[in-house]
Amino acid sequence: MYKKMIAGLGGAIALNLLHEIIRKNFDNVPQVHKVGQEALNKALNKVEMKITDHDQLYAATLAGDVIGNGLYYATTATTGFSIASGVTAGLGAVLLPKKMGLDDSPVAETNQKKVMTVVYYLFGAVVTKLIYDKIK
Repeated sequence: MYKKMIAGLGGAIALNLLHEIIRKNFDNVPQVHKVGQEALNKALNKVEMKITDHDQLYAATLAGDVIGNGLYYATTATTGFSIASGVTAGLGAVLLPKKMGLDDSPVAETNQKKVMTVVYYLFGAVVTKLIYDKIK
């Protein structure tokens, strides 16, 4: 199981690196982190907390993303269905924010953002599978 966890974390880190490199160098691209930041503060509001410092909010969201996506990829992308795993996660990232009462514009404002978001998650799943196949 630890090999699946290592692979899942590798895929999650790859996903976040891809997202960060693209968002810092191009315009009109997904801002997945903004959805995560809003979701985190919305959850914290339930216990009357809020992270107001931008750097702390970013770090907490990034840590949650890596852990959550790492667990997801470890359990789904290490099987023969890594492509389905990535596409499903990407579609969830595009379709679920609005249903959860979050602003979906950072990932769903344009078709380009929607497609890129799905591709990011697909990339993470494929990297997970590649890592797992090398270490299992």
